[in-house]
Amino acid sequence: MACYRCCARRTLNGMVEIPTPADLSEAYAAVRAQLAPTPLVHSRDGLSVKLECWQPTGSFKVRGAIAALSALPKRTPVVTASTGNHALAVAWAAERLGIEATVVVPQTASPAKLTALAALNGRVVRHGADFDAAESHALDLAARGATYVSPYNHTRVIAGQSTLGRELGEQVEGAFTVVVPVGGGGLASGLALWAAGRDGVRVIGVEAAASRAVSAAMAAGTTVTVPVGPTLADALAGNVEPGSVTPGILAAQGVPVLGVSEEDIRGAMRYLVRVHGLAVEGGGAVAVAAVLSGAVESTGPVVAVVTGRNVALPTLAQVLGG
Repeated sequence: MACYRCCARRTLNGMVEIPTPADLSEAYAAVRAQLAPTPLVHSRDGLSVKLECWQPTGSFKVRGAIAALSALPKRTPVVTASTGNHALAVAWAAERLGIEATVVVPQTASPAKLTALAALNGRVVRHGADFDAAESHALDLAARGATYVSPYNHTRVIAGQSTLGRELGEQVEGAFTVVVPVGGGGLASGLALWAAGRDGVRVIGVEAAASRAVSAAMAAGTTVTVPVGPTLADALAGNVEPGSVTPGILAAQGVPVLGVSEEDIRGAMRYLVRVHGLAVEGGGAVAVAAVLSGAVESTGPVVAVVTGRNVALPTLAQVLGG
């Protein structure tokens, strides 16, 4: 892996540090200074949905971006790689905080996300056929003098994603299960760290069956390369950075990671349009897909996090009409 500067704290052996309780508190203060809490709405018996799709960039990723960039010295240039949502988050946070940002997205990035990126300040570089290629190019760019902000393998990004849990703790009374999408595992890891020591709070992760890098790493005890197939959940597709801390956090916290089929994802996208009037991207719908498919077992309240809305209109039309 290329050598690069990173604003995540790293240990002597190069591993990103697991966020501490102090990190989680600092991230919460940074995020609350920029963002209002997102709504939690009832969906069906025992199920509520947390509408992270209502964030200003259309996804939860803005939490981690704010936390990471807020911790940087002023005028520090940053670079990142993303299939779209983290790129949008970094570009938005950089604009708010007065930071120069370069975002690298694959050639296959969603047109909806590219359109949204064009409306923000920042340099957009399209490179490679998938996330893995885009990430490699971003690391090369960072080696030339910028700070790389990983979408998931980053102390401050993980801490920023944990702030969603603190909001839920203020919105839900008593014990509950929170179900979240997993791509690189940053959100699930942040929630797992927030939930640690809180009786009655359980975290379940959900991957697209076509891309199961995090659960494979959890099973192997180290990051491994997995095949990645075509999926509506493009925001979750791709392998994880070698040495990523997120699979280890999830394993240590006993977080199960399920897989859902493309049919289940389509059904969840249709459900969210029909029941809630929400146009949601495939990756944003996988938690709901897992609940609707019966894969999530719980005797108490369940919160499914709807993580993103940045779906291309032709894709949405195909899902709704198919």
